[in-house]
Amino acid sequence: MAGLSRGMRAFLLVDLVLVLALVVVAAVVLSGVLRGTGPRDTGSDVDPAASAPASEATPSAAPTGVETFASPTGNISCAMADDGVTCSIASITFAPPGAEACAAGTLGHTVVAGADGVELPCLDGPVPAVAADDVPRLEYGATSTVGGWTCTSATNGVTCVDESGTGFRLARAELVELG
Repeated sequence: MAGLSRGMRAFLLVDLVLVLALVVVAAVVLSGVLRGTGPRDTGSDVDPAASAPASEATPSAAPTGVETFASPTGNISCAMADDGVTCSIASITFAPPGAEACAAGTLGHTVVAGADGVELPCLDGPVPAVAADDVPRLEYGATSTVGGWTCTSATNGVTCVDESGTGFRLARAELVELG
């Protein structure tokens, strides 16, 4: 740093402090949001012909607020909140309904369920990626509840419904609106 001007050294020092602060904030936020991770499934992705029986589902206590999780394979990732659920899927083999109306973006890779029902927004940008290894996994047969919404992971996809049974099941091979 001997060859740098005093102003440049101050600029670099401020940048270093800001980067360190960002790392600390990210670590604090992630430690609160990501309450633990399950093992990543190394097998094949969603098998639409198989399903875990509802009697095998093991509810997990979830606080009110927002909870994120991914399917064991990471192909589906969801964010649950008191007012709804948003799930993204990296790889699909079904033709999303209304794809012709979404000429400029992608359709079928994101599903939103809320008070107004189930929607497939037309989104700009790339198709969602497989969930990162640090995203908590909702193992097959496990259930997560936030507010009035419950999501269940099974070998035939992720099903998310409200207390009245309105919602969706999302899998590589299909999207089914429920209720």
